[in-house]
Amino acid sequence: MKYFKKLVGERIYLSPRNVEDVEIFTEWMNDFYVTDYTGRSHTTVTLQEEKEYLENKNNDKNVFAIIDLSTDEMIGTIGLHEIDNINRTATLGIFIGNKNYWSKGYGAEAIQLILDFGFNYLNLNNIDLALMEFNQRALKCYKKCGFKEIGRRRKCKFINGKYYDSILMDILAEEFTESYIKNKNIK
Repeated sequence: MKYFKKLVGERIYLSPRNVEDVEIFTEWMNDFYVTDYTGRSHTTVTLQEEKEYLENKNNDKNVFAIIDLSTDEMIGTIGLHEIDNINRTATLGIFIGNKNYWSKGYGAEAIQLILDFGFNYLNLNNIDLALMEFNQRALKCYKKCGFKEIGRRRKCKFINGKYYDSILMDILAEEFTESYIKNKNIK
């Protein structure tokens, strides 16, 4: 697969997503270990449905594949969604589908790259996200990246016979002070 180094970090880079990755995405979207954390385990995704989704979402220029810099292997996806240019807000979405990369800091690095891009290139002021209360690994990661809890939507997600809270978090441009993109021309 051909990937393009749009946002380069220490161990990963973010590349525009490829429709050709449809089989990998379909595998991940049908894996309970991945989808339980995204709240999408109730859906079954066919190869054709995922291909149509990727083709339709290919116009979304702020969604990227997360690529291992040393192997050029896709390990997940990250994006800024629901961008509001007037209010300068967006919603972050991420998942690492390749379980070999879980709990090793790759998600945090991808988040830092996209926050740098969102605040310093897209001129966003507020980026939010939501996560499931049981996803302690993600909660720790988001806090490490500077997100703060701003509220909860109580018992709003039904997974495996039980209701869970959705934790809402955000980060402001003024709270993001580091530079993570290594391939910037202007420092």
